[in-house]
Amino acid sequence: MKRIILITGGQRSGKSRQAEEMALSLAPHPVYMATAHVWDEEFRRRVAVHRARRGSEWTNIEEEKFLSRHDVAGRVVLIDCCTLWATNFFSESGGADGPDVDAVLREMEAEFDRFTSQDAVFIFVTNEIGMGGTSVNALQRRFTDLMGWFNQYVARQANEVYLMVSGLKVKVK
Repeated sequence: MKRIILITGGQRSGKSRQAEEMALSLAPHPVYMATAHVWDEEFRRRVAVHRARRGSEWTNIEEEKFLSRHDVAGRVVLIDCCTLWATNFFSESGGADGPDVDAVLREMEAEFDRFTSQDAVFIFVTNEIGMGGTSVNALQRRFTDLMGWFNQYVARQANEVYLMVSGLKVKVK
């Protein structure tokens, strides 16, 4: 039963809605694992919109970092999203020189592997943040590198990969 699906794309491309529809097509009572840390009021409103869209058929779990501590065996679980999940690791790491991207990547890959060792269907949502120009901000460039490498890692593990473009799903793998 183990299956890994990755849905990627730009901001507001329809990733979450597509993932929710996919999860509901695979199970009557899927799990929604929210990885977001709510930083401000605007983001709180975004989270509220996502919650309102989901009905009572969902089991909701809020987990900012350690997804593997949750037993989802035998379930369909939507993880929304890898970018926010990475932000939680990235923002808590580093010293005077800032986050060590390689160390954060290794930590995320290990946690991903622990979590996906369960016999479940995993639908990961992520952002393609590196498709635009190169940021003038060094910290943003480091985070973009982290996400690019992590997205590649997840895509290699995935059975299926979809790219969302303007609300349209394009099968990549």
